[in-house]
Amino acid sequence: MNKALDLNTQNIEDFVTDDEIAGLQSEVSRCHKDLEEGEGRGAEFLGWLHLPSVTKSEELTRIQKSADWIRDNCEVFVSIGIGGSYLGAKAALNFAGSDVSKSFSPSGGDSPHILFSGQNISSDSLHDLLESLENKKFCLNVISKSGTTTEPAIAFRFLKQFMEKKFGSEEARKRIFVTTDPDKGALRQLTEEEGYPCFEIPGNVGGRYSVLTPVGLLAMAVAGMDIAEVIAGARDCEQSVTQNSSLDQNLAYRFAVIRNLLYQKGKTIELMAAFHPALQTMVEWWRQLAGESEGKEGKGIFPATAEYTADLHSLGQWVQEGNRIIFETFLRVATSNHPLEVPESPDDRDGLNFLAGKTLDEINEKAWQGTALAHLEGGVPNMTLTVKDRSAHTLGYLFYFFQRAVAMTGYLMNVNPFDQPGVEFYKTNMFRLLNKPGYGKEK
Repeated sequence: MNKALDLNTQNIEDFVTDDEIAGLQSEVSRCHKDLEEGEGRGAEFLGWLHLPSVTKSEELTRIQKSADWIRDNCEVFVSIGIGGSYLGAKAALNFAGSDVSKSFSPSGGDSPHILFSGQNISSDSLHDLLESLENKKFCLNVISKSGTTTEPAIAFRFLKQFMEKKFGSEEARKRIFVTTDPDKGALRQLTEEEGYPCFEIPGNVGGRYSVLTPVGLLAMAVAGMDIAEVIAGARDCEQSVTQNSSLDQNLAYRFAVIRNLLYQKGKTIELMAAFHPALQTMVEWWRQLAGESEGKEGKGIFPATAEYTADLHSLGQWVQEGNRIIFETFLRVATSNHPLEVPESPDDRDGLNFLAGKTLDEINEKAWQGTALAHLEGGVPNMTLTVKDRSAHTLGYLFYFFQRAVAMTGYLMNVNPFDQPGVEFYKTNMFRLLNKPGYGKEK
C-alpha cells in the first residue's frame, strides 16, 4: 500500500449499501462546512481541526529542547494526567514500541523509562511508584488545564512533595514540567509562582483532541520519536480531509458514515480490535475519543476494544454467536518492523511444519481474514483499517484520521462532539460524599 491508511469495507456490503452511503453525502457536506467555518455545535473547541498546519517549527524545537534535557538528566520520566492527558502519549509509545527503547539521548545515555500516573485513586499504585523512584533521577510532567482534576492533582501533590524532599526545592523546579492552560487555572498560577518550564494546551482544544499538542508531543520526544514527522503525518491527513468531502475520496468521512448507518440499523456496539500488540493502546485512546464525543443525549455507539488474536479465545464466542447488536472495526499494520519466519522442526510434533518458511505477518494476515469471514457469517458486519507501517508519520496520520471521523460521526448524530457534561456527575457525588466545601450534603 502506498498511502498511510487503507479502509476495507467489503464486509459491510450486506448491511449497508452504496446507495445508503451516497444518500448521506449532502448531510456530510453540510457538516463539513460547519466544521470548516466553525458554525456547528461546540465550535469553540475546534482548535484541533487545523492544528497540524498551524503548529510552528519553533514550538517543536522548544519541546525537543526540553526533551533532550530530560533525556540527559533523568532515568525515569513520569507523565501525570488522566483521559486525553495521557492516553494519546501512551498510545504513541505503544505504537512505536521496542524501536523507541533503543533510541539514545544526545549525550549517549539510554532514553528514560516513561511511566504514567494520575489515572486512578489507588494507594498501592502510588506507593509502588514512589518506591520505584527512591533511587532514581526522575522528572515530572503534570498535564491539566485546571490543575484541580482529582486524580492527577492527588498524584502530583504526592510526587511534588517526594521530589522536593529528594532533590530540594530549587532542583525540583528544573525537573517539574507543566502542560496547562495558557491563561488561567490553579496549575497556571502555581507554574508562574514557581517558575516551572511550561507548555500550553490551546484553550480551544479539548483534552481528548490534544494528543498533537505538547500534551502528547513532549512524552513522544522524550521517548526519542521524531515529533516533526508526527505532525507532518497529521498535516497530510488534515489537508486530504479538508480539501475533499466526497465520500468516494474522504476515508475519514466514509468511515463515519458507515458507523452511523450501522448504528441506525441497531448495531449499537462497535468493537475495535487491534491485530497487533502495538495498536492496543491506540484503540484505548480511540475508545475515549469516541465514547466522550458521541455518547450523549441518549445517543451514541458504545465503543469497546479488544486485542486479537488473544481475545478471540475469550470474547470470540460472544462475537460469533452472541447478541447481534455489534459491528467490528479491525485495526492492523501492513508490515512489521522485524518479520520473522517460522522455522522447520525435524519431528514436527506440534504439527506446524506446514507453516515453516511463512512469516508471522503472513499468518496474522490469514488470522485476520479468517476472523473477518467467520464473524461476517455469524451476522457481524466488519471493516478494516490498515496502517502502512509504524512510522512517526503514519502515527500522526492515524491520530488525525480518528479525530476527524469521530467529529463527523457526532455531527451526523446531531450531538456536540466536543463537550462531556456527563463526566461531571460522578465527581459531584464523590465531592458531596467527601464533604468538599461548596457541594452540600451527600444525597
